[in-house]
Amino acid sequence: MTTPSQYKALFAPLKIGPVTAPNRFFASPHSTGHGWTEPKGAIALRAMKAEGGWGTVAVGLTEISPNSDYANHPMERIWDEKDIPRHHLQVSEIKKHGSLSAIELGHGGMQSRNLTTGLPIIGPSNLSVLRPEIPSQSKAMDLTDIKLFRNEHKAAVKRSLKAGYDIIYVYAAHGLSILSHFLSIDTNKRFDQYGGTFENRIRLLKEILEDTLELANGNAAVALRFSVAEPNKPNGISHEEEGRDAVEALSELPDLWDVNLSGWPKDSQTSRFADEAYQLDYTNFVKSITSKPVVGVGRFTSPDLMVSLIKNRKLDLIGGARPSIADPFLPSKIKNNQIENIRECIGCNVCVSMDAYGVPVKCTQNPTISEEWRKGWHPEMPAISRKKEKHLIIGSGPAGLECALTLANAGHDVTVAETRNEPGGRVAQEARLPGLNAWNRVKDYRVYQLSQKNNSRIFLSSHMSINDIKEFGSDTVTLATGATWRADCVGSTNFEPIETKKYTILTPDDIMLEKFPNSTLNQFIVYDDDHNYMASVIAEKLLNNGHNVTYVTPLPTVSTWTQYTLEQAAIIERLKSLEIKFALNYKINQNFELINTIDNKKLKLTSEHVVIVGGRIPNDQLFSDGQLINTIQNVFLTGDCLVPGTIQASVLSGHQTARKILDRDADILYSKREQTIQ
Repeated sequence: MTTPSQYKALFAPLKIGPVTAPNRFFASPHSTGHGWTEPKGAIALRAMKAEGGWGTVAVGLTEISPNSDYANHPMERIWDEKDIPRHHLQVSEIKKHGSLSAIELGHGGMQSRNLTTGLPIIGPSNLSVLRPEIPSQSKAMDLTDIKLFRNEHKAAVKRSLKAGYDIIYVYAAHGLSILSHFLSIDTNKRFDQYGGTFENRIRLLKEILEDTLELANGNAAVALRFSVAEPNKPNGISHEEEGRDAVEALSELPDLWDVNLSGWPKDSQTSRFADEAYQLDYTNFVKSITSKPVVGVGRFTSPDLMVSLIKNRKLDLIGGARPSIADPFLPSKIKNNQIENIRECIGCNVCVSMDAYGVPVKCTQNPTISEEWRKGWHPEMPAISRKKEKHLIIGSGPAGLECALTLANAGHDVTVAETRNEPGGRVAQEARLPGLNAWNRVKDYRVYQLSQKNNSRIFLSSHMSINDIKEFGSDTVTLATGATWRADCVGSTNFEPIETKKYTILTPDDIMLEKFPNSTLNQFIVYDDDHNYMASVIAEKLLNNGHNVTYVTPLPTVSTWTQYTLEQAAIIERLKSLEIKFALNYKINQNFELINTIDNKKLKLTSEHVVIVGGRIPNDQLFSDGQLINTIQNVFLTGDCLVPGTIQASVLSGHQTARKILDRDADILYSKREQTIQ
């Protein structure tokens, strides 16, 4: 298939030092969550990106030595010669598809943990480490320590060359690198040749870069990953000052500049708080300073925007971490003029959240991610089916649509019956909330794919009774009927129902469906015992409508789980800007009183309207009364109807359910495990 002329710029080769990238798609370094203990999973994931057309595939942050131990974060390692075979295999699998392979060598410095090695954490100064969960300080490196660090980095470079990598990174980004810590006036309190002036603070970065170039010696390209700005950080680097100074000082040294923002919450902002290409306001000056190729990120999903960035010399390579997770075949689909088949990243950061747990990455849009080796799943190849059947799916939410699409891709006949007058279920509802419009992509991608098939159909405004289901006569019935938000105060910290007649009790469903008093301005309490994003976005909607809102939670932090999606600070700032009131550590008791969990003081309720954001009840009535299972042999539950969870969990559940339907004898709980014995 011929590449559309408007996108040919994206498929032009690009010379990067001594190597040549086959196209402009650059799968940026990111942790896969497999770490060095599960290499087969990581290798299969990255090989899938290469198969999908990413011209360069980079390995995430790779520890260079035992005193840069990030555990429990499952990072890659290249500590010694024993690590080389694992990396060599990874390089081979990436290159098999014609892609360049890159490795991001790094030392965490004051971000290291060293919990497994027991070695001192090192940094430019004797300060508390940059991880509040680690009650330790960093040792101020003396000149001997600095020399040792340089030698350790050189050794890691040599091992990377031996493994066969085409591009070797020097890492000074995201506040996660010892090189960043030396450059920052916040963490560098030295008075020797490595501290004080800008020229001294950048000295170690320059030395490491020069060391790496000398060792690469034309056999591999050298990339510098550098954060040009730390927005809103006191004493942070600015793209108008020292960030720019650093680029000017090192402009022609690296073969490739990989530029971004620091810290990680700024670099990987969610779609709720940042649009596509949000980093360009900070990074687009780099091309005006250096003649070397520049790669940047910004959750790029629009092919037209990608082309404009290349043609207007804003970037030379289109970096993608989250977009390459959502759709490893994004480049191939653009090349083959299949734009409508791209699974666009929705910017929810569920992938990012997995890093906090130290587990393989998950994705709302791509349920096959991290299952390439463990279960043999492929994002573009249909699941194997022994025979063709007729399936009925009740509900067109994320689980129902994913289940339907997986079955239809396998060649089965699929009918989706939806009670409402639009598809999408919870996704359609939540996408109307402030900042969540991109979540429509979960629905839109699947509805479109189903509409292009002769063997699938969606019927809206189609309530199905038990008799309707029986009369339909399908081989299987899958209930994907979602869940309903509870109004009885049962949630994360309370398992006993609480009732009251003193207040108007509402739920997120009421707010999303506009079933609340909105004609006049009112006082609302939003009680968060869910601790994800929902309470904050419900509060934001009410505030935008002019209501007065008090956010109340039994926990000591706002939207606690969103620290894992890197948006907690942004949520707090957004709500503060809308003049919300906060009441933390207040829990509802059986008398419907808000009692402080620390000092037992009572919070006076001045509002008649209380929005309870707590647990959800599965809409499984069609199944739980027993009539359906007693008359139809093959009945399945999936998504929130089975167990309420995140949208990502619903999509994965729908996919797993479809695969179980396609092979009823398969054990969906089973997956291959890596077990190392030396």
